Amino acid sequence: MSNMSDIQHNTVLCPGQGAQALGMARSWCESSPEAARIMKQADEILDGRLPRPLSEICFDGPVDLLNKTDVSQPAILACSVACFHGIRANNESFTATSASGLSLGEYTALHLAGVMNFADALETVAARGRLMQEAAESSRGGMVALMGAADESEAVSFCDSVLASLGDDEVLVCANFNAPGQIVLSGSEQACQMAVEKAGDSGHRAKALPVAGAFHSSLMQPAADRMSNVLEGIEMKAPQVPVWSNVTAQPHGTDVEEIRTRLVEQITSPVRWSQSIQSMLESEYSGFHELAPGKVLKGLMKRIDRKMEVVNHDEPDPSYQH
Repeated sequence: MSNMSDIQHNTVLCPGQGAQALGMARSWCESSPEAARIMKQADEILDGRLPRPLSEICFDGPVDLLNKTDVSQPAILACSVACFHGIRANNESFTATSASGLSLGEYTALHLAGVMNFADALETVAARGRLMQEAAESSRGGMVALMGAADESEAVSFCDSVLASLGDDEVLVCANFNAPGQIVLSGSEQACQMAVEKAGDSGHRAKALPVAGAFHSSLMQPAADRMSNVLEGIEMKAPQVPVWSNVTAQPHGTDVEEIRTRLVEQITSPVRWSQSIQSMLESEYSGFHELAPGKVLKGLMKRIDRKMEVVNHDEPDPSYQH
């Protein structure tokens, strides 16, 4: 890891659902009182709404509970914010000069940019996770990793070919553009099964993902409709630094109503992560730092631009302990 005192321009990358792992944030809380304070605050904000305190679920599980959408989403946001404050405590000059987050990570990025306070960000993500979990349970859907599609048009054509052999009620769309050649599809259960079966016929590979439902598809519309009401009740301010939208792959503007609209659209729209990173690189953003938990975004960067380094902060740098 690079010397923390050398950090100047910091593009902070905030992980999304799937980055959770048992023990997340534990090392940060053990090494940083500031990180521990954030996790304690998260426990208090969500007190009584989870079977156990959020920090206990992060540290000790059970893993099945941590992996639930309505738990993993607030857990990841809390862990990322705790990590950020732990880094800042070790190096006061560390600030986010720009930020981007994968799906739910966009809320982390918006919080760090001053758009919403921590309590509101955590409450909003907890509601988002609950609404998405409910939408997933009321619709039979899933997600499929599609490997080998050169671009969006090829992936869309593959989806269309799968749907052509199914009924009109079936859904299959592009849900995540993670990196070149790595696109995630989302849709109804039958369409996802057919996608896995037909992938080889068109020179692709496809693998069903262990997720609760068809995220970032029209099957999440009930969650999006209710999320609109949740966001209307949250006080927001204009971003203090650029934050990239998953929907547009461009920085949010200063109009908070547009930010609310993009966050609602995000639930049913594809996550344009690869395009967002390309936009940053073209604008000559640098100094990428991935917050805890996990190393997913560092891995995706290697597929997007092998020369671009990402400093990962899943664990504290031992040389900067208190």
